Amino acid sequence: MISPDDVGRAVADAHRREWAYVLAATARVTRDLDVAEECVQEAYGVALAAWRRDGIPRNPAAWLTTTARRKALDVLRRDQTLRAKLPLLVEPEATPYAPLAGEEESVLPDDRLRLVFTCCHPALAREAQVALTLRLVCGLTTTEIAQAFLISEPTMAARVTRAKKKISAARIPFRVPAAAELPDRIAAVLTVVHLLFTTGHAAPSGELLVRDDLVERAIDLARLLVVLMPDEREVRGLLALMLLTHARSATRVGEDGRLLLLEEQDRSQWDRAAIDEARAMVTDALRGARPGRFTLQAVIAAMHAEAPTYETTDWPGVLQVYDLLIAVWPTPVVALNRTVALAMVHGPAVALEAVEELERSGRLEGYRYLPATKADLLRRLGRGSEAGPPIASRWSSPTTRWSALSCAAGSRRLRRTLPGASWLG
Repeated sequence: MISPDDVGRAVADAHRREWAYVLAATARVTRDLDVAEECVQEAYGVALAAWRRDGIPRNPAAWLTTTARRKALDVLRRDQTLRAKLPLLVEPEATPYAPLAGEEESVLPDDRLRLVFTCCHPALAREAQVALTLRLVCGLTTTEIAQAFLISEPTMAARVTRAKKKISAARIPFRVPAAAELPDRIAAVLTVVHLLFTTGHAAPSGELLVRDDLVERAIDLARLLVVLMPDEREVRGLLALMLLTHARSATRVGEDGRLLLLEEQDRSQWDRAAIDEARAMVTDALRGARPGRFTLQAVIAAMHAEAPTYETTDWPGVLQVYDLLIAVWPTPVVALNRTVALAMVHGPAVALEAVEELERSGRLEGYRYLPATKADLLRRLGRGSEAGPPIASRWSSPTTRWSALSCAAGSRRLRRTLPGASWLG
């Protein structure tokens, strides 16, 4: 008999890797996301006992999918809907993911992506779309989603519940959107994929700093989106942003387990192949009209990746792109991140004023990087007694060697680095 610990690890691993596949396959039977989620949760519960008794299956995803779908059939029978649902339940076991009548197999080739677009139905509010997709598709806990949104867990739980009830009450069908409907849902889908990556890149809970399964899932979904919608520049911008960020993953943690700040990282260990791939995507995404928020974030990430050192980063150019970013995506987190470049270009006193304004607004209450940033600026200004005990920050005391004289040259350097950036003026 296999030990409970081994089974527990196998089930946990299957949850991380296969949740979306199993849920999508089950939802195609139930046509009800809430019922599908309940059946899948039950299947994982059954696995704890069955795998200990019979051994861990060679294909956990297939085992879980079969179990969840059988439970879904039981639900349909109990609800006396089997006769109405019978045409939907005769898919051959050899092709469990075959499209149902009227579905466009060639449009969405991946069941996870089908489920993402389904959750991002325009009848739901944007916040509900994102939260529901992170919960159902990505298998994140309510706590993890709440931390990603910077809201309380009860508030997030209520949001997810309301979204499920609206889907049921409005009889929103579980189906693949037609090709013409995809552009209307792309903004929510990109937000979901980005939040999934962010949650994996800096896990908000648990013992792991990075959840590679979530990072890989997000990048995989973004690559599928690029194939699906090759003309959407923001899709390429998002993939470039994630590749550039993930390229630094090998240098994020020191030998002592401490999270290394950007200026402390060994840039020679960054993944240059990923950086080169992303840089080409950024250049391509910048051609044409003004870029969106993901492309602009990718531009900033590319500028950091191209700089030989932290100090020689084109900080005026970074600040210029942050100004464009905050115009299209005016969030308090972007405003706080902008203060890093602001301090490098105009000095810590100017940056401190911006941080204190954010502090007074209360929009980042409970966000740990706000007091960390303020403390760092105070210490740099010689006001260490006001900063309190040292707090780990995203960035440590950078120099102010960049002056206003370099601002005019910033956009010129950026245009040379990213030739598609004609929108810089």
